[in-house]
Amino acid sequence: MPGVIVDCATYREGRRIDCAADFGRALQEARAEGHSFLWLGMYEPTQEEFDMVTSEFALHPLAVEDALNAHQRPKLEVYDDSLFVVLKPITYDVSADTVTASELMLFVGDSFVVTVRHGAASPLRAVRKRLEQQPRILRHGPTAVLYAVSDAVVDHYIDVAGELQLDLEELEAEVFSPDRGDTKNTAARIYAFKREVMEFRRATVPLADPMTRLQNPGVPFVHDHARPFFRDVDDHLTRANESVEGLDRLLSDILAAHLAQMGVRQNDDMRKISAWAALAAVPTLIAGVYGMNFHRMPELDWRYGYEAVLLVMVVIEVCLYRLFKRRGWL
Repeated sequence: MPGVIVDCATYREGRRIDCAADFGRALQEARAEGHSFLWLGMYEPTQEEFDMVTSEFALHPLAVEDALNAHQRPKLEVYDDSLFVVLKPITYDVSADTVTASELMLFVGDSFVVTVRHGAASPLRAVRKRLEQQPRILRHGPTAVLYAVSDAVVDHYIDVAGELQLDLEELEAEVFSPDRGDTKNTAARIYAFKREVMEFRRATVPLADPMTRLQNPGVPFVHDHARPFFRDVDDHLTRANESVEGLDRLLSDILAAHLAQMGVRQNDDMRKISAWAALAAVPTLIAGVYGMNFHRMPELDWRYGYEAVLLVMVVIEVCLYRLFKRRGWL
């Protein structure tokens, strides 16, 4: 399965030994030595491609089904022969303002780690390379891999939250700028941003419970000395979740402020329209009265009647204009 298996190696005393074609035999040797473990990395395997792994590592069928189908929430499940952990690495495209979540499943056993990746975002290559440069950490076995992968995923959450915060500040400046552009486009941007934050929350919030369980005793295949490290990961996750909650609240406030601004702007427009309509109604009314063509009407035979009517119209218009201007309607 060369296209499915991304990497396979046995780590003996923290030192890498490349796997042979038979990773089942490599697993048996790692178990026999007692101080080694196998790390098998796979990318989007099919049912047929994963059947051999399932049989060799004795993975639980329910966990295998979740690993193959993907679309899982972050979680931690304990089975007889392994732990099953689901993480959701995310990437943020600054140019497109989009958050993309991938999925990363880890099967952690007594002498093995099997990672199954779905999607483009993954810290595994960098994590494996960094761990191979630190044999002292790899000596702690599969627990070290679980911690390093979780730590890398959660730390990237904080980085993405910082990038989202910068974009949110730009959006906030646009909403409250005196030279506002297309309000319809601004509302669409706020709503789209809120959807991206929601996608971010789907990755970070459900992970809180697994991280809490990993730092407490009672979870098999996790060494006691590793629990303080998972507590540190949980602290970073709490920071990420607080950032996400803050972003969501600020977006709701910005959207409410934008809608309030639109309402105020519409009221201003209606007042201006009403003021101009009142200014147009006065001369229309006077001209309409004197256009009724009755024989007996005041001032019809007066020499200066036309000029007088025009003067009255101008005076009334000026008075109304000054009144509306003083009240801020114009």
